[in-house]
Amino acid sequence: MKRKSYIASEFVAQVVALVVIAATVHIAYAMVIRPRAAAVLEAREAALEQDPSFVAPRSFVVIIRDFEQEACIVLMLWAFAIMAYKGVQVVRARAMLSSAIVSLAEGMRILPEDSRNIQREINLLPEPRRRQLVPRAMMAALHRFDSARNIQDVSEAALATCDAEGDRLESELSLIRYIAWAIPSVGFIGTVRGIGEALGKAHKAVEGDIGPVTESLGVAFNSTLIALLISILIMFLLHQLQLAQERYVLDSKAYCEEKLIRHLHTG
Repeated sequence: MKRKSYIASEFVAQVVALVVIAATVHIAYAMVIRPRAAAVLEAREAALEQDPSFVAPRSFVVIIRDFEQEACIVLMLWAFAIMAYKGVQVVRARAMLSSAIVSLAEGMRILPEDSRNIQREINLLPEPRRRQLVPRAMMAALHRFDSARNIQDVSEAALATCDAEGDRLESELSLIRYIAWAIPSVGFIGTVRGIGEALGKAHKAVEGDIGPVTESLGVAFNSTLIALLISILIMFLLHQLQLAQERYVLDSKAYCEEKLIRHLHTG
């Protein structure tokens, strides 16, 4: 029940983050980006009327002014928020690896009848710390040691708990992978829209007015450019997060072996 409650609260937090990010980005577009882009385009048209050979520099606000770029930025910030949340979780969980969860002196031996005392010591930890991977792996190992009295079974119980946590962390990255896939798709939608608009204005280019066609082609290319750049950035950060999670699981296995399992003896 606690795990289901945690998953539900995390889902609600992700939905709230998406709504807040979408509203903030839309307000920024409506009040800042699109008005500035319109002003840049007007100044560019005025300069071209005075000097037909004028070459306008590329403007960032013009590149990101369309709806597809806005959607890509919303998805990017949403992915950043999710990755930051999970990164903070990993950092907090790793902090336990530098502390003594159970008080065991060097060279101390733990017999099966002593495992209950260590379990009580772990149960005295605060609830947030007790839910972390290392205490749960230690509790699984101690339960197995108390019942089976076999060191190999104890090691397998601890490793199985760590592997299950690794699989859980891996599965929770699926939403970020979906966002990383969705962003280029949104950019491609902008490309199709821009090319479609350009084809619809082809008769004006035949008449000598290529401005509307080039503007529509700009929508197509700009949306693809922004989407691909954002996708590259998200995939890089995703791989860094996944690497941190994998290292955390591996270090947790080593911690259980060093701080608990090597002290166990069947007597």
